[in-house]
Amino acid sequence: MPRQTINDLLAFRAVARERSFTRAAAQMGVSPSAMSHTIRALEERLGVRLLTRTTRSVSPTEAGERLLGVIGPHFDEIELGLAALSELRDKPAGTIRITAGDHAAETILWPVLRKFLPEYPDITVEVNVETGFTDIVADRFDAGIRLGEAIAKDMIAVRIGPDARMVVVGSPSYFERHKPPRMPQDLGDHVCMNFRFPNSGGLYAWEFEKGGRELRVRVDGQLIFNTSTMVCKAVLDGFGLAYIPEDMTTKAVADGRLIRVLDDWTPPFPGYHLYYPSRRQQSPAFALLVEALRYRG
Repeated sequence: MPRQTINDLLAFRAVARERSFTRAAAQMGVSPSAMSHTIRALEERLGVRLLTRTTRSVSPTEAGERLLGVIGPHFDEIELGLAALSELRDKPAGTIRITAGDHAAETILWPVLRKFLPEYPDITVEVNVETGFTDIVADRFDAGIRLGEAIAKDMIAVRIGPDARMVVVGSPSYFERHKPPRMPQDLGDHVCMNFRFPNSGGLYAWEFEKGGRELRVRVDGQLIFNTSTMVCKAVLDGFGLAYIPEDMTTKAVADGRLIRVLDDWTPPFPGYHLYYPSRRQQSPAFALLVEALRYRG
């Protein structure tokens, strides 16, 4: 097969998977216009349209899906084989792509990377911070980070943090104006901050449990966020009650800037885990990072 054809097929694979000429071009190190020209030339040589283009999206045609299904696995195997050659290097090398939420990235992943990366200068880690759930196989991530209870059974899960806990907090100024809730059902009388999932677009229902009884409470208020960091800022400023990870509130509770309520309704649950497909061939670099992240508490 001519070398140019291989390059063109790699370009097509990138566009088909990224659903974007701009992102694929950045991945391949060329301009979007050059990438578009490459795909047009490939389509002309094959005599079929491979991609459907609109002003807002790019998607494979039926022929494009068939071609991607044929060439994708073969190129994937080649890339895995090349990555495995790093075992023969004196130092582990390669790129590791991880997706995680902002809280996990800041509290679990970054403290480890801060120590890990200086020891392995030939390893590159790409961190994609997203609030919603990500399909790590479809989006070609090496691994993701989620709470243990949210990981699919067909994934390998490695515990990387202690048990977690969500807490309900409010500022002293808020409780000067409102009576603290004694039951989750009392939240209907309170101003609360909502959290919206980016993927589904739905609002998160606050989850409670006590004595085997589980409750999910829909709350209402003036503010809706999609990051815990912004929720924390707003609750500190007295804009209502918040339902956020306990470790984000520890210092503020200790110095009196926040007050916790409904503690007996918020038990701990399995904390963050690194997860990846069971069929994934581990590179030395990936195996080293997994061990560095592994929780040993």
